[in-house]
Formats: sequence, structure tokens, C-alpha cells
Amino acid sequence: MRKGLMQKTSTNSTDKPKRRRRRDKTKPVVKIPQIDRRRLVNPFSPLTPLDEEQLEFIHNISLQILEEQGIEVLGDLALDTFRKAGADVSGDGLVKMDRGLVMETIAHVPGDFELIARNPENSIHCGGNAINFGLVSGPPNVHDCINGRRAGTLADFKKLIQLGQHFNVINFFGNQAVAPTDLPVGTRHLDTTFVSLTASDKAFLATGIGGGRARDAVELCAIAHGKTLEEVSHQPVVMTNININSPRKLDDAMAYGAMQMAMLGQAVVVTPFTLMGAMTPATMAGALAQQNAEALFGVVLTQLARKGAPVVYGGFTSNVDMRSGAPAFGTPENSIANIAGGQLARRYGLPYRTSACNASNTVDAQATWETQMSLWSAVMGHGNLIYHAAGWLEGGLVASFEKLVIDCEMLQHMSSMLQPLKIDLEQTGLDAMQEVGPGGHFFGCNHTMQRYKTVFYEPFLSDWQNQENWQLAGAKDATTRATELWQKALQEYTEPAQDVATTEHLKDYVAKRKEQLGNDEPQLVPRPL
Repeated sequence: MRKGLMQKTSTNSTDKPKRRRRRDKTKPVVKIPQIDRRRLVNPFSPLTPLDEEQLEFIHNISLQILEEQGIEVLGDLALDTFRKAGADVSGDGLVKMDRGLVMETIAHVPGDFELIARNPENSIHCGGNAINFGLVSGPPNVHDCINGRRAGTLADFKKLIQLGQHFNVINFFGNQAVAPTDLPVGTRHLDTTFVSLTASDKAFLATGIGGGRARDAVELCAIAHGKTLEEVSHQPVVMTNININSPRKLDDAMAYGAMQMAMLGQAVVVTPFTLMGAMTPATMAGALAQQNAEALFGVVLTQLARKGAPVVYGGFTSNVDMRSGAPAFGTPENSIANIAGGQLARRYGLPYRTSACNASNTVDAQATWETQMSLWSAVMGHGNLIYHAAGWLEGGLVASFEKLVIDCEMLQHMSSMLQPLKIDLEQTGLDAMQEVGPGGHFFGCNHTMQRYKTVFYEPFLSDWQNQENWQLAGAKDATTRATELWQKALQEYTEPAQDVATTEHLKDYVAKRKEQLGNDEPQLVPRPL
């Protein structure tokens, strides 16, 4: 029968025999499935590991630290600012202030604010129940399974920004996705800010180590937004993160960067770097009290620079391995600190920054469970900015491409889980129960057929094949699949549109500032409006 059919086909025409149409064997392009960009709001009540008495105890001990022990400050301008506000400033730079001054000053901080992105649709809300997931920030090194571990470059930085732009679940970028060590230290902030403003249109934090760098970031963002410095000073368009050098020390570069940002009306995240057993006492009570004192101290400085400037209470408390001294993350102690930090921030009506970190040296089960522990606690502590939520590895020494993909999968899971439930008669499916009857199945009923394409979350990294098909497909584990996916994501990436004249204006600013700075450090003295 098949032979006859073939003969009939070949002799069907009295003219030339028809050529068979060749089937296009090219597979259709399937993009990485993603959830839509969304503004995520936490529908659950925050966890409260501290009872009211414990919370007030930590609050009072923190103020006692500021009154009796103080914080060492480097930089004459910052010291003069504290002195003029009525703080006790000693000759060696130790600043003490009474609790009345602290509480009166931080009362001016707005409880929430909007950070306007270059694309207004990507602007983020900071405060209340809003949750924003951030890309890895700060590592000097980068790793992927193709090129291995290496010092970060500007090319690596740009790829990480492109990945963060591509994955919808990433809401913002930290100060520096990876350090571009191939560029001079004194001017690299110009290059990274330029990339953040051209390769992406999402919200980001700029390097604010020093008044000069902070000023450059705001100038560049004003250009990108087509506004003047005066105009952006009334609505923040960029943030920075400063660290208190725990225990109890604030250097001049951090102080001046925070002051300059505040003077220009931009947002500052104040984050003590408090590791229990190394930079704080080896107890939760001691760590939280010191974290709180240092964070409040930095918040006060921003308000002394400009009353009402947006500022975020940052927490980065974890413990160290007492055998080696190495930082540990995703531990029970880290998780409790993430949640308790949220309680303290809410105590003062401040937005809250926390993190989702791990200490693993490779992308493995340890990296995943530690990140999940810190992520869950960051979410249940009602963190508004969850730093390092995608790509952090090796205790912060490495930005990992594979880890970034795995983390984005976890963040999509988390985001989907936090969506509000829809409960009504139609969703209940009573008609479907009647249609199927006892002992049947729901695969083919109308209720299922109307919903099967979109009813459940669709992962892009999980492999749900059975063992036989998984083996036939190459028996790829999650890390191997992640290697393929970050390359695919870079292929799918589309650079956001920007006016040509604006891009040229940005380039001109960068070129002029590089000429002014050379290889020297940017000026540390803040320049007011």
C-alpha cells in the first residue's frame, strides 16, 4: 500500500513531477519562561522572634552604646556636622550622642519612598510590605562553568547587568555586581554607572564611597532622566549602600558618600557589617544591639546632612565559623538576625534592607539550602530590599553566573507563592467534581482544560522528566542546565531603548570626569547643590 501511494504521488502530474515540500526541521525558538514583572507585596504578617520586652531591651542597650561608648568617625566634615548638632565629639574622633538627639533626628526619615528607574515601569517602592529582589553586589571575582573562577572585569559586570535586566524577577542592582578589576580604581565607578544606565532601565545602587563618586552617580542619573540636579533632588533616582566598619567605626569615604547622597535628596542604605564572634560579641543579643546602634548612627548622619532624606535601615548580621573565622551565611543565627532586624526597622518606622546569602565555595546543595534559609528569613522579616538575592557565592567573594540562574528560579517560586489567593465558587470547581464523579480523574474535564496552560507555576530550570527520559536527554543536573540557561538568557537579552543624544551626553560626562580624575581618587568633600 505504501509503495502504491508513493507511485501515485510521483506520477500525479502529466507535466513535471511535483517536488515534495521539505519539512522545516528548525525547532521553534522557545524563550526562557518567566513570570511577568510585578510589584511584589508580602501578604503575610512578619515573624517576630523578639517579644515586646526583648525588642525594647535591644533598643535601650543600643542607645546606651551611642551615649556611653560612641562611634569613631573619620573625616572633619562629618565630625563638624555631629558637633554642630550637639553631639559630644572628642579629639580622637569618638562621637557620642544622647538618646534624645538620636530619636528626634531619625523621626524625620520618611517611612517609605519611591525610587524612580530610567523606565518608570521598573521603579521600586521601598517600605511597608513591598519586597524587591536585588542582584549580587560587591564581589571582586566572578565564576562560570565555562571560563572558571577569575577576577572580575567590566565585560563580566556588563553581562551580569544584562542578566539582571533580562530576568523579570530581579528588581534592582546593588552597588557593583562585580568589581571591574581591569579598570583604574579611581574612575571605574563612572564606567559601571554608565553600563547600569545603558544596558538596563531598572533601579540600581551606585558606588557611593566618597563624595565625588556619589556626586558623579547622581549627575549621570540626572542626565539619563533628562532632569537637573535640582529636579532629581525631590525624587530619588539612585541609591547607595554604605557600611559601618564594625565594630563602631565610620570612615570618611562612607560618611561623605552618605552625606553627599542625602544632600542631593538620594536614598542611602546604612548597613553595619556585623559578624557574631568577630565584629560583634558572639551572642545574638550583643550583635543586634551593636547592629542597631551603628545603623541608627548612620541614619542620624543622613538626616543631619538633609532633613527628610530617604534612608534605609540595613542589617547584615550573621556568625563566623569559630574554628576558622570564616563568615557563615544561611545559618540559623543569620536567619533569626534577618527577621529580628525587620522588627527593629519597624520599631523606628524605617524601610528595611536584608540579604539572601550563602557561604558555599561552589554551586551545590549547600549553596542552595543556605540561600533558601536566608531568603525565607529575609522575606518573613519583611525585608523591602533583599540584597544578594541572585548570584552570590563563596561568602561574597564570587559572583556566579550559574548561581544567578538557580537563584532566579527560587525567586520566581517565592514571588509566585506570595501572590494573593483567589477563592470563589468558580475556583472551587464544584461543577468539575460533579462532572468527574467518584473515582474519576480531572485531566480532561472542562475546568482543567480551561486552565491547564497557566494554572500552575512553570519553572525554567527544574527538570520533571522521569529517570529514563532524563538519562536520554543527557542526565544534566541543575548546575549544568543553569550553564546553558545563562548563555541563552544573554542571547535573548535586548538592550533597552535610549535616546541617542542622552547616551552621548552620558559618554561626554564620563570622558570629562575621567580626564579630571586621572588615576587619582575622587574628591571626598561633598559638594552641595
